Formats: sequence, structure tokens, C-alpha cells
Amino acid sequence: MAQAATASDWKSLRLADHASGDALSTVSRGMYADHVTGLVMKGAPKNDPKVTSAIPSTAAPTTVLISACGDSSHWPKYRADSGKLADSDPGGRQSITAEVKRQSDGTGKVDRKGPCPAPMRRRPTVTTAVVPWL
Repeated sequence: MAQAATASDWKSLRLADHASGDALSTVSRGMYADHVTGLVMKGAPKNDPKVTSAIPSTAAPTTVLISACGDSSHWPKYRADSGKLADSDPGGRQSITAEVKRQSDGTGKVDRKGPCPAPMRRRPTVTTAVVPWL
């Protein structure tokens, strides 16, 4: 996701490697808006994902809920044409929740991203977490 954000590549096929459903739509729309307005991201977000629950809570869950503390302070938006910082928003820490669904090929993709407690002025971060499907 962060790699596609460096060019606001809302059509990147790699986005679908990590997200589906509402999460993919949200990220694609955010990148499209940045593409239209000439914005790109530089740097990288930091996330600290942790599995908070699994449904069903057996050895083979189909849905895993993840929470993370995301930090976008080193992932600012820049003007693509000039390379200058787009605004004075320093980014910062957000609470992220994500629902990862097991796909038919056995991989997990973020299907839904939950709301953050404070309004976000940055592109929503979709946490990519490794979920070992048993």
C-alpha cells in the first residue's frame, strides 16, 4: 500500500494483494483523490499490528480482527509537481482496527478497516499483517 502511495497509483494491482471489499475501495478512492489533486506520499507509515480475536476461535479461523497503533508522522503528503510538502499537517498516531478475511486461496486480506477515534486528514492506512492460517 505504501509503495502505491508514492505515486498515488490508485490502479495498482498490488493493492488487491493486501485488501478487498470496503478496505480496497477506501484505499483506492483515497489514492485517486490524491492523484487528481497532484499529491503523493513519501516515507513510510509505521504500524504495530496485533491480532485481537479470531472468528471462529478454533484452529482454522475465517476472520481475524487486528488492532494497531499507526504512525503517519514519517509519511507526509507532497506536491507531485514540485516535490514540496503539501501542508503543515505533521501526521501522527492513530488507532487502527482491521478485519482480515481468509480468501479461497488461503491468503488473508484486509476486508474492512474500522474508524479511528479522531478525524483523519491523511489517507487511511490499511494494516498489512501476516496472519498464519492453520
